[in-house]
Amino acid sequence: MRVVMFGYQTWGHRTLQALLDSGHEVVLAVTHPKSDHAYEKIWSDSVADLAEQHGVPVLLRNRPGDEELLSRLKEADPDLIVANNWRTWLPPEIFDLPTHGTLNVHDSLLPSYAGFSPLIWALINGEREVGVTAHRMDAELDMGDVLLQRAVPVGPRDTATDLFHRTVDLIGPIVIDSLDLIASGRAVWTPQDRSRSSFFHKRSLEDSRIDWTWTAEELERFVRAQSDPYPNAFTHHRGERLRIVSAAVSEGRYGGTPGRIFIREGDGVVVVAGAGARSGRLPGLVVERVRTEDGAEYAATEYFRTMGGYLTARP
Repeated sequence: MRVVMFGYQTWGHRTLQALLDSGHEVVLAVTHPKSDHAYEKIWSDSVADLAEQHGVPVLLRNRPGDEELLSRLKEADPDLIVANNWRTWLPPEIFDLPTHGTLNVHDSLLPSYAGFSPLIWALINGEREVGVTAHRMDAELDMGDVLLQRAVPVGPRDTATDLFHRTVDLIGPIVIDSLDLIASGRAVWTPQDRSRSSFFHKRSLEDSRIDWTWTAEELERFVRAQSDPYPNAFTHHRGERLRIVSAAVSEGRYGGTPGRIFIREGDGVVVVAGAGARSGRLPGLVVERVRTEDGAEYAATEYFRTMGGYLTARP
């Protein structure tokens, strides 16, 4: 088949590499220009560089739909478009152009976690597995019929970084297997169960702000979901932003006001957590490592030299 690829960052890079390895002819790659957005500066392997290394023509676009792009797509005459981590909606004159339409590769187990940053949101919400879905693109973002899915389990101490590495390794096999099914006429497309669908927005700084009324279990996942190199979960101490690099749920149960810097436990410092903390029946969050605004990182027992005081959502 003649294949056009739309994609960006490492997800798009892995997809293009799979297409190059598949034996099909990659006739054009469309990708975004480099961005200064925090979440787009990480996992930023270049689709453009990979395409150029293999003699594949490249177009850079923030958004699709201009006449030059449409003309180049028609000239390429693709049998299939494959997309992964394309950051804007593709119009029907693009996704319906090829004979076999457009295959989109999305890093969640659709219909759950359509949209943006699915691994982070899934970890925050305590999902037991994550994965990758190959589905047909239609007019509704990430809602088209499913061709293949692959899943991996979420371990009790997994970070978003761990899940990224585990799921990005699924991209190559699922792309190659999907193309084999489509090219051979054996593809079976399964409609998504809309009653189970969920859609998540792009993340921003506000989404990393800690609310100490959440339970310790929720906060511990929140910290793991924003592991390096992602922007970390943060709070404020004495008016200054403080990033929580690692944390655990306390063994003991602690009462008081959420956000109170309370007592040492093990290798960390317990911060009271949970809206019901005044009952004294809830565990706290053991803060293990922190990072200040100047980038310096400390063990929590070194940073919090004395107990008392509060961590707050805002200065």
